[in-house]
Amino acid sequence: MKPTTLRRVHLREATVMLVMAQLAARFVSPARLLAWVNRPPRRINRFAVDEIDWVSWAIETIGAKRWRKARSLPSALALQMMLRRRGIASRLCLGVADAGEAAAAHAWIELAQDSVVRGLEAPMTESNGERV
Repeated sequence: MKPTTLRRVHLREATVMLVMAQLAARFVSPARLLAWVNRPPRRINRFAVDEIDWVSWAIETIGAKRWRKARSLPSALALQMMLRRRGIASRLCLGVADAGEAAAAHAWIELAQDSVVRGLEAPMTESNGERV
């Protein structure tokens, strides 16, 4: 496949996955979402290492678009969906840091101790957990 066609395919898939992940993060209960995230891939493809760079590039490119405004949790969920489709096992990590009056939350994907998705989530208030 030509590189331009490969880029286009990955960007199209990343767009669909980001929309699905944003809807899931908003409307699906956290318990159900985390149960889905903890499922292993149906098959393991150990030779798809070059796909990791393509997939993370596509998610970061589409997530950075002004019209998309993807936060770290939907980006991490979309990345994990795309990696799972390719048979690459990954782990979703969630973190919260105390930043004075507000808390900063972040989600990322790890593959064998390597962080794949970077970026910060919007600050959250401590009282009700909503974004400021």
